[in-house]
Amino acid sequence: MSALVDLRSDTVTRPTAGMRAAMAAAPLGDDVFGDDPSVNALQAAVAERLGFEAALFLPSGTQSNLVALMSHCERGDEYIVGQQQHCYRWEAGGAAVLGSIQPQPLTQQPDGSLLLADIEAAIKPDDPHFARTRLLCLENTIGGQVLGPAYVRETQALARRHGLSLHLDGARLFNAAAAAPGEVLANARAICAGFDSVSVCFSKGLGAPVGSVLCGSAPFIARARRWRKMCGGAMRQAGLLAAAAHYALDHHLERLREDHARAQRLAAGLQGLPGLTVQMPQTNIVFADVASERGAGLIPFLKERGVLATGLYRLRFVTHLDVDDAGVDRAIAAVRAYFREA
Repeated sequence: MSALVDLRSDTVTRPTAGMRAAMAAAPLGDDVFGDDPSVNALQAAVAERLGFEAALFLPSGTQSNLVALMSHCERGDEYIVGQQQHCYRWEAGGAAVLGSIQPQPLTQQPDGSLLLADIEAAIKPDDPHFARTRLLCLENTIGGQVLGPAYVRETQALARRHGLSLHLDGARLFNAAAAAPGEVLANARAICAGFDSVSVCFSKGLGAPVGSVLCGSAPFIARARRWRKMCGGAMRQAGLLAAAAHYALDHHLERLREDHARAQRLAAGLQGLPGLTVQMPQTNIVFADVASERGAGLIPFLKERGVLATGLYRLRFVTHLDVDDAGVDRAIAAVRAYFREA
């Protein structure tokens, strides 16, 4: 058996040879003192390219979102968020546990959006009986789907009318940008417009081993830096990691469209199987629903044939820079074999 085709997530990528060389050559300092030149260069580059005043490098997307929430909100404040958004459902309740910030989760629509009427109805009046609604969080992409620009602008306008700040969990921001025509970086900058803060992950489709960058105004990032320290995210010679993210920023944006094309190839190859309903992807994530009588045994069957996937709540395959066309075809063959034998 050759190497595994790992489609569990785009977080499983390994640094490329070019990225490893950039890491080895990175000039280093002490980022707690603010003098690691590689960290400073990454922060300046991300802020400038996405249209923000300042940025902060953090170890993970979970910490980046947590620090953002704690920088926007005080104890007893509230943030409005979707039920399926990462900063509510998949981050261990950190905002509530560590920040004393109340989440107000809303039901998400099939396209990942939140109904404007639901957002407006969730905003609390200025009354001591209620938590203070301070922040609206969106995620783009959400479940591999791209929030439409018109919808985002309407949502931003609603938030502004009510005096709310806006945070974007852009863990896969550049995948959203690569789903549209034109230059990926220009698209990403447009997606970020109108948000007070944006968190961008470099350890997913961009292929860096570790790290996210939080963007915002200079005063916001100053608050975030203090929270990062308190949460244990201040690192010393972090330039080794920042250099990997900077390499990804310079070299891996446009290639995300290759992952999107392979996700389309995978989804097309799985069409027509009885007991499997495949959702055609917008980006690099393929979801499929398996009939209950056929679900048991699928994940172990694929693993025996060298294909890894996840089935936490739906069958999920994620393409990335370590999966080529041959790997996609092998995954298609393994799934089709299971449904022939099931």
